[in-house]
Amino acid sequence: MGTPRETRAEQAEEVIERLEAEYPDSTISLRYSNRLELLIAVILSAQCTDERVNKETEHLFEKYDGPEDYANVPEEELAEDLNSITYYNSKAGYIKSSCETILEEHDGEVPDTMDELTELSGVGRKTANVVLQHGHDVVEGIVVDTHVQRLTRRLGLTEEERPEAIEQDLMEIVPEGYWQQFTHLCIDHGRATCTARNPDCAECVLADICPSAKGDGEIDLASGDPW
Repeated sequence: MGTPRETRAEQAEEVIERLEAEYPDSTISLRYSNRLELLIAVILSAQCTDERVNKETEHLFEKYDGPEDYANVPEEELAEDLNSITYYNSKAGYIKSSCETILEEHDGEVPDTMDELTELSGVGRKTANVVLQHGHDVVEGIVVDTHVQRLTRRLGLTEEERPEAIEQDLMEIVPEGYWQQFTHLCIDHGRATCTARNPDCAECVLADICPSAKGDGEIDLASGDPW
């Protein structure tokens, strides 16, 4: 196994430095042109690839122009427009309900606080963090998706399992100026190299500092299972 830096904070900084060099243009991959489109895209991205979401929203954002359109459309019709997305029936309900709330309580504007965003249907901390960061330029935390969850456990940055607890651990060791970028770096590396089922440790720029590295490491710290 690789040898992590002495402290988790030092490990986090080394991870950031190496991944920045590996992925200098790392950024959000969802496509959107305004805050509402961003909110909808992130809701749709739960347990679904960004590539699939982008393909679906290409026609969705042509058909629906604002919160009124989503609030007024029959839920069954909206669900049919989303039928290639995982859990499209539930997500149609979330989107319709959220847009109703946006119209009734926020004058048609996507709210800009964590508390108000997480009161919207289908919106948790992860979704709210993305909307705050990329829609409002407000960085209150770190987005913990499945890639961040997997990589940070493998790299020994946290032993927590729940995204909310992982976020709290990361906020203590990742420099605040990197809270937003850290997520994108992890996502890019998770897609390219540190995949869930068969990570390419032989080609990984972090292998020598990764306690989960295959070859001489016996355990995948992300799952706790043997390699």
